[in-house]
Amino acid sequence: MKKYFYNNIKSKALLLTLASITLFSACEKNDDLKIAPPTTISDADIFKSPARIEGLVNGIYKALKGASLYGGRFLLYQDARGEDFINVTANNYTAYEAWNNSYSSGSNDINNLWGAAYTAINNANIVIEGLAANPGVVTAQKTSEYVAEAKLVRALAYYSLIISFGQPYNKDGGASKGVPLRLKAENGPENNNLARSSVAQVYAQIIKDLNEAEAALPQNYTSNELNTTRAHTSTAIALKTRVYLTTNQWSKVIEEAVKLVPQTQAPFSTTATAVKHALQTNIANIFASDYTSVESIFSIPMSTLDSYTGQSAIAYIYNTNSEFYVNPTGILGDAQWGSTDRRRSFLRLSSGKQFFRKYAKPSPFLDYIPVIRYAEVLLNYAEAAAKTGNLVLAQNLLRAVHQRSDASYVFPAAAISTETALIETIWKERRIEFIGEGFRGPDLLRNLQPLPAKGDSNLQTPAVPLTAENYIFPAPNTELSTNKLY
Repeated sequence: MKKYFYNNIKSKALLLTLASITLFSACEKNDDLKIAPPTTISDADIFKSPARIEGLVNGIYKALKGASLYGGRFLLYQDARGEDFINVTANNYTAYEAWNNSYSSGSNDINNLWGAAYTAINNANIVIEGLAANPGVVTAQKTSEYVAEAKLVRALAYYSLIISFGQPYNKDGGASKGVPLRLKAENGPENNNLARSSVAQVYAQIIKDLNEAEAALPQNYTSNELNTTRAHTSTAIALKTRVYLTTNQWSKVIEEAVKLVPQTQAPFSTTATAVKHALQTNIANIFASDYTSVESIFSIPMSTLDSYTGQSAIAYIYNTNSEFYVNPTGILGDAQWGSTDRRRSFLRLSSGKQFFRKYAKPSPFLDYIPVIRYAEVLLNYAEAAAKTGNLVLAQNLLRAVHQRSDASYVFPAAAISTETALIETIWKERRIEFIGEGFRGPDLLRNLQPLPAKGDSNLQTPAVPLTAENYIFPAPNTELSTNKLY
């Protein structure tokens, strides 16, 4: 029997078992993971039945759900790098090193993130290659859709790697070394040694995968649950607005955004795709009672059968164990986040500090983890519109997001009347709207800004300039020890 290897830890084989590939199914009964007997299946058989192929496809989402990836902790790593949270515990197991910008190649977070992302990539590659080698087991249309799902997952995993371990694209047009671009299923250690592709080459592959995914993904599924937790056409489009924003390709952001946001004034909603995305009336519902609304373009589901506990759960770290509080001198102290703003419902006052409760379910932690929401598409579009001189459209998009949560707020003329001021205001809005969703670190890096100093009387960390070695994450020991060409 052939053994498939994790890309990140080449010495450990990943056997294709029913236990590891079945059934991460964001299905209509919300049974995200049904544990099957640990029966090993040979690679000669795994692509021989539609049910097993479906299990493999479900497995790529399960890999994306890794605790150190979009199971939640990746969002924590990225937000902790910014200035809007203050660490309390100095616990290396709950992202203190991210907050302190002190990661090393041996850090658990670094090795686990790298491993989770490359596992998702390898699982996607297995699906893509296996379907090509076994035609006719499922219909041609279903094959095309499955491959498209795999490419979207691969693109998202590579995006997560390149914004973490690669220099910002906007620093030198992507000329810096990025990460190894592994596009084949690993079935042995012979491909361990692979040089890093440039940052530009990685982004080119991400866009290629997303374009091909958009062309082949289904327009929608049979339930809101599946439309939220499984990739469809607008998932690829929305993610492209994020990728193009990261690389300052403003016209491309707009080209993609208009597919989902055809209007130039509120109410903004999707009309061209089968899933009609729109802002929900109350943002609190997205994180408390309606995880599968049409605002949630793509989220990672949790259930009683498949959720994370303890230090693996972002809800435990932020809320239950109170290991970070919201910095009173960060975005919390800005007048743009007013006292009547509904987004303040995500705060919990304790001992004079505001702790974060966007993920507020008690154990078992069943909050869905947001990957991309319609609100982000609107703000991505707003920034690109402002950058290309369409200030009125940018203002309208900005107001739509803000006034959903604070209808009485009026932006001061000085905050939106010039391109520079308007962009600064949009950036503030991103910090308010997406706090705790993993945006602050990537936004700082794409805009070539230093990682800010922050702290209180107990813990402090200095600013990190663009030129510092720790401005990006270090390569993990697991890769350095097995890849001589890194």
